Amino acid sequence: MSLSEKTKKLKEIKEEIIELEESPLYSYRKDNGYFPVIGEGNHDADLFLVGEAPGENEAKTGRPFCGRAGQILDEILEEVGILRKSTYITNIVKDRPPENRDPTYNEIALYAPFLDRQIEIIEPKIIATLGRFSANYLLKKFSFGEKFSISKINGKLFERDDLPFKIIPLFHPAATIYTRSRREDLVEDFKKVKKLLTNNK
Repeated sequence: MSLSEKTKKLKEIKEEIIELEESPLYSYRKDNGYFPVIGEGNHDADLFLVGEAPGENEAKTGRPFCGRAGQILDEILEEVGILRKSTYITNIVKDRPPENRDPTYNEIALYAPFLDRQIEIIEPKIIATLGRFSANYLLKKFSFGEKFSISKINGKLFERDDLPFKIIPLFHPAATIYTRSRREDLVEDFKKVKKLLTNNK
């Protein structure tokens, strides 16, 4: 698929999500003057980063990972030598849940098909999940298992010969705010991601 075709199809997804009135988060978005957070970055990216759901800063701007967790992510990407603009970054849920609560099963089920389409369009080589919700969704979808503990699988590589990409679950950058050692883990795991990207060239 050409880059222009990818951009066109991603724009179609954006338009669908903007009008997603059946979402239980739609009225909350409208009432608060928030934006849906579709995703941003390179539409031809080798590295696809997927978090959980937007926070308040993200919902106010429509940009993923632009708050405190985003600053941490940017710092770590820079530290390991990955350009943020070379990646594609999104969340499994595209609208902010109230009070930054965890996304519900129904919300994930509603928004996940948009994520599936984004992955199909962008055709990444590596999918790095940030946090347990995106990890568990994708690992279940691609038949690696169910209900993993992120602390037990972070940094592990999930791959199959019939899949065009590898999945590597990582801690969410927000986890490093409360547990300093998690930052060191995340840096080391992103070093693995960088190595994988280099080996896939």
